[in-house]
Amino acid sequence: MKLYDAQAALGFVQSQTTHIEREIYEIQYGDIQYPELIPVDTSAHPFAKTVTYYSKNKAGEARFLNGSGDDMPMADVEMTKFETEVFTAGIGYGYGWEEINQAQMLGISLPSEKAMAAARAYEEMVDRVALEGDSGKGFAGGLFNYPTVTATAATTGDWATATPDEILADINQALSLVQNQTNSTAMADTLILPYSKFNTIGSRRLTDTGITILEFVRRFNIYTAQTGRDLTLRAARKLDAAGAGGVSRMVAYRRSPEVLKLHVPMVHRFLPVWQSGPLRFDVPGVFRLGGLDIRLPGQVTYVDGI
Repeated sequence: MKLYDAQAALGFVQSQTTHIEREIYEIQYGDIQYPELIPVDTSAHPFAKTVTYYSKNKAGEARFLNGSGDDMPMADVEMTKFETEVFTAGIGYGYGWEEINQAQMLGISLPSEKAMAAARAYEEMVDRVALEGDSGKGFAGGLFNYPTVTATAATTGDWATATPDEILADINQALSLVQNQTNSTAMADTLILPYSKFNTIGSRRLTDTGITILEFVRRFNIYTAQTGRDLTLRAARKLDAAGAGGVSRMVAYRRSPEVLKLHVPMVHRFLPVWQSGPLRFDVPGVFRLGGLDIRLPGQVTYVDGI
């Protein structure tokens, strides 16, 4: 391969990747779940080694006083420090010399499918770490299996045979647990079900209303009744066996950055194209990921065996 051929090919790929990358990052992947389930924090420095945060527990109760007394009740906050390590990961793509020159000869653009596959692989990895953790990097758990979140057995469970009223009781159990665990200072505004259970309540009708259990839950759950706001209700992969002993699990929590965050100090980016071999031109892609922090585990709960 002559030098001027390599330079021409490199220049062509450079001009093509600018357009391809802009196009790829505008794509929304509908089955990637973490962006709508978890607040994502990208505020840390892209090359931060760790992200530090504090978990808080409040204590103290106001009471009546004697006007001349000195027994003033005092409030306090217990702070526990945590650090999450940030790791570098990558996924890129590349083109062969032959396909580059064929595109130049025909006057067509280089295919964007490879860049799309790389961006998709990034989203899939972040989705997995956010929802399940990564023990190899010290991320003990994700949204579906965080170690400090309390798991409770469903009162009835086995929704395949449970009555609609029993299913509704299990759902309200999950929603009310957050309220109970926080002494009524917080309420779960998000409920995630396994796909199989979501489909169950979406297809079974309440005999005395004529609507499905799913529609009834959307309209008449305890969160909506108390706040007037809609409950976020979603189905998710991998919850069918996420519970203790491999049973199904539903997750109820307050979706707020105060409660949980996914740290992505460096969102996936493509680096400049370079000639990696005599007949190969590569576009590296890198990102830095810090995992999920559940800062207030009392505002998240698991109910197993549904």
